[in-house]
Amino acid sequence: MTVLALVATGCNNNTYSNLRDKEDKLIANYISRNGLVIVKEEPAVDHVWGEKEYYKVEGYDNFYFHLITRGDSIYVDSIAPNQYDTTDLKIVANDVIIVRYKQFALTEDADTLSYWSTLDQAYPYEFHYGNTSDCECVAWHVAVQLMKYPDSQCEIIVPSKLGFSNEQSTVTPYVYILKIKVKQ
Repeated sequence: MTVLALVATGCNNNTYSNLRDKEDKLIANYISRNGLVIVKEEPAVDHVWGEKEYYKVEGYDNFYFHLITRGDSIYVDSIAPNQYDTTDLKIVANDVIIVRYKQFALTEDADTLSYWSTLDQAYPYEFHYGNTSDCECVAWHVAVQLMKYPDSQCEIIVPSKLGFSNEQSTVTPYVYILKIKVKQ
């Protein structure tokens, strides 16, 4: 009987590899059913993002970024579009980022499940940009790097290996809508 139990457990289809394959399919399904347009080159800082345009973040599997709003601080009449990318306006390492966010777990169904939202609350989550021990969600750090400026908002599609540790262990992909500020 012991041999039968070992054989039965060896047939489990929930290996990490199989769960990652399922996660890849969930992300692809989400992109397809929402008609998202994927671009492979990071758009220029003054690019006007289409509503369904997402950048497939270079160097990361299944990580997608969409800028909803660029921070208000760059839209100053005295700043020409080609001067947006100046270091005095950008978020820099160790800036304290204050985040409000909405989190959706991706599912096989056409609708995602709302898992958590802080959008209606004061900015409740803080982390030091560039310090992954302060905020273990690598995807958030990358998103802040791509947003570049305070008061920006984005939507990101995050595979579990770039998310929080509880998402990594369950191999659950998420969509986040992030609104950020820099603590003064």
